[in-house]
Amino acid sequence: MNDKPTPKGELTLRTLAMPGDANAAGDIFGGWVMAQMDLACGIRAAERARGRVVTAAVQEMAFAMPVKIGDTLCVYTDIPKVGRTSMTLSVEVWAQRYLTHTMEKVTAATFVMVALDHDGKPTPVPAE
Repeated sequence: MNDKPTPKGELTLRTLAMPGDANAAGDIFGGWVMAQMDLACGIRAAERARGRVVTAAVQEMAFAMPVKIGDTLCVYTDIPKVGRTSMTLSVEVWAQRYLTHTMEKVTAATFVMVALDHDGKPTPVPAE
């Protein structure tokens, strides 16, 4: 039996943590990580909505461990709920540690994305 935790959701974004994204101790800024989460949610929600989306809310998130320079940030998304104009996305961020196959969960959050029409007004999310 494998008790090792694994990412939940679809791998939506992978990017490299670079020195310009870090503080003096070599830890990547939490705001940079959150921005990558927002990008991943935007990609996944726009695909689902087949159109423009915006971030409406981000629910609680906490960092379990730091991301370091050279780590590959892997953002996984899942859409557990679709409302009339909004979607709730579960997001997990994992760090593939530099030059290893080691994957560690860094943080998770819930994002709410809203589908918009061409005028920027909320619009119904189409059926799948």
